[in-house]
Amino acid sequence: MIIKNSKVAEQLHRAFKEKFPTQNTYMLSAEEVQKIAEGLWNLLGQRVQGKTAKQKEMLKRYSSLLHKQIYKALQLAHPSRKETVCKKQAAEICEHFLRSLPEIQQILFTDIRAAYEGDPAAIDEMETLLCYPGIRAVTYQRMAHLLYKRGVRFLPRMMTEIAHQLTGIDIHPGAEIGPAFFIDHGTGVVIGETSVIGKHVKLYQGVTLGAKSFPLDKDGHPIKGIKRHPNICDNVIIYAETTILGPVTIGKNSIIGANKWITKDVPPNSKIN
Repeated sequence: MIIKNSKVAEQLHRAFKEKFPTQNTYMLSAEEVQKIAEGLWNLLGQRVQGKTAKQKEMLKRYSSLLHKQIYKALQLAHPSRKETVCKKQAAEICEHFLRSLPEIQQILFTDIRAAYEGDPAAIDEMETLLCYPGIRAVTYQRMAHLLYKRGVRFLPRMMTEIAHQLTGIDIHPGAEIGPAFFIDHGTGVVIGETSVIGKHVKLYQGVTLGAKSFPLDKDGHPIKGIKRHPNICDNVIIYAETTILGPVTIGKNSIIGANKWITKDVPPNSKIN
């Protein structure tokens, strides 16, 4: 049985190398990415017990892991690029990311406040930080979005997929999300890559901000990098299980009722029951 298992392992390894011959060396570590996301989430929300010195040490450790995974992501995406170039670029991206953490924390505070003000069941703001899945999912996405904007591939998607597994909320790292964003309950929410969400927006469970169709090139392949998802303006509320598809705009101060299917623009100050 040991010999047979060994042969299977060799077969799996060989098949993967044949499929991805130049990329196997720089495979990212899902375990380390999870440690980074969880650790930074805890630091941003001060869920870490101990003095500042302990938190500094933790940030140093997660920074080292982050730099390593950014470097691997760059090499994985650009296998022909020189290692020295990728290492330098990884260091610059990592430094920019760390300098941006205080800004992410300030936006996190607006999300926490929005959750408290938007849910009568919330006793205080701390409860929303400790208990609400939407707060965690959006914070993971905000961190991933920083890396996404700097051209890092794979790693941002891994971070948001970790949040997806933990919370049931699927937000692409490319989505642009304004402050004071609240996802109530959260299960089944999907927000696509080119979605743009303004300030003080509230979504309920099961809302989808998706793409209506995929334009194809002359060879029949989906065209990448084009606007496909909705724009949600400031102060919009979208109730449960509503689906909004395509690059449409939901005007500011609008309220979209539950179980709606929307593929056209909605004017500002609208109420769709």
